[in-house]
Amino acid sequence: MTQKRYGVGQYQHDVNQKRLEESLTGVVEDAVNKVGVDVNTATPSLLSYVSGLNSTISKNIVKYRDENGKLRNRKELLKVPKLGKVAYTQCAGFLRIYDGDNPLEITAVHPESYEKAENLLKQIGYEPQDILEKETLTKLKQNLKEVNIAKTAKDLDIGEMTLSDIIEELTKPGRDPREDMPKPILRNDVLKLEDLTEGMVLTGTVRNVIDFGAFVDIGVKHDGLVHISEMSESFVKNPSDIVSVGDIVKVKVIGIDKERQKVKLSMKL
Repeated sequence: MTQKRYGVGQYQHDVNQKRLEESLTGVVEDAVNKVGVDVNTATPSLLSYVSGLNSTISKNIVKYRDENGKLRNRKELLKVPKLGKVAYTQCAGFLRIYDGDNPLEITAVHPESYEKAENLLKQIGYEPQDILEKETLTKLKQNLKEVNIAKTAKDLDIGEMTLSDIIEELTKPGRDPREDMPKPILRNDVLKLEDLTEGMVLTGTVRNVIDFGAFVDIGVKHDGLVHISEMSESFVKNPSDIVSVGDIVKVKVIGIDKERQKVKLSMKL
């Protein structure tokens, strides 16, 4: 069986190459399509993960951008070689255009729904440009929350789910969903390895989960390791059953190796 060696910090593990690639690709695609991509700054590699785009089209987008300047609107994508209507329909909602012709293009609202979104805004006394104004946006959000979905969907001749999606996007224009993730409260007196002492309880962020534990960022230069045996008082078969990347966890320092720059942590407080 073909194997690929994959590095995790100071540790190495043999994993099946095909499964690794498929898993990594899936995770990146999910992240890219959830967060969205700035079409005027993204690399061909990043663009290739967007639904509807492949390596060739992604390179053509960057080439078009280099030759013609930044794109002003999503419709301009149709001028990119090999990017046809089908690909455009698939990718448009995931590509963001900041400082472009249409304020709606900093959201995930699809071009097919622009008219509906504009009509919705008009109905409650606003226009697309208002989503760019911080003070106006605060009032707009409140008005959007008060929209009667069933009645408005009927008035606008649109599905209720589609209307709900449009409202959700208009309340967070240009916002990165990762901003909503909770942030750990790091101690301002713990900035380097030398500041740690055994028994210290800290809050950190899970940065990586491997088969024998998890690496946690506790605010010093080197992530600490929570061994699988230190994740719970009960038997743990798989660390992924306990934590996921991005989780905020409380940990206790149980070992410090200053010479090797390693920190051992425990979730058994």
